[in-house]
Amino acid sequence: MDNVVNITDKIEINTEEEIKEDAVSKPEEEIEPAKEPVEHPEGVLESILFSMGDSVTIAKLAAVIGRSEEETTEILKAMQGKYDRNKDRGITLTFLEDHVQMCSKSEMFEYIVKIAKAPKNYALTDVTLETLSIIAYKQPVTRLEIEKIRGVSCDHAVNKLLELDLIQELGRLDAPGKPILFGTTEQFLRSFGVKSLDELPDVSPERLEEFKEEAAREAKVDVDI
Repeated sequence: MDNVVNITDKIEINTEEEIKEDAVSKPEEEIEPAKEPVEHPEGVLESILFSMGDSVTIAKLAAVIGRSEEETTEILKAMQGKYDRNKDRGITLTFLEDHVQMCSKSEMFEYIVKIAKAPKNYALTDVTLETLSIIAYKQPVTRLEIEKIRGVSCDHAVNKLLELDLIQELGRLDAPGKPILFGTTEQFLRSFGVKSLDELPDVSPERLEEFKEEAAREAKVDVDI
């Protein structure tokens, strides 16, 4: 019995916390590029995207498989095409700016919610949606710049958008008071079904004037109350 070795002495066991920590993406500078192209790039990319859950930059994936970003993008698009054409596959790839993420197909939602809790649906008010539109088209933008366009305070709308992870703080403007700069998030792209900000429709100057007129009416209502 003295020669029997407890297997747990030889195996490193990951706790749930350690597994979650392992799934956090490393900074790009910490990723060691492959010395030569990997033999099965699709399998490597699929395993990484499945394990990460969240989006991963194409630059990081390219470094791992030893290809250029252009080649990696083509491989990822080929994978996306295979997933989308195969009705027996419930997953696909979504491109978000310079990131890519593995996700379930939209038509699988009705089956997923039979197991998982359905996410809450949040309806944006006109005020919040207008504020989001201004941030999306003018980013990076400060609260003051938003309020100049809308003509009224935007504190509540900005705070609500931050809470919903549709916008984020990008930094601070190099100006007196160092005001916070706001911009949209990946969740914004997912929510509105676009791959990048370049896909947003153009907003005419007339529409911006409508924002100002609507804000003016809101301000008048507040005063009347």
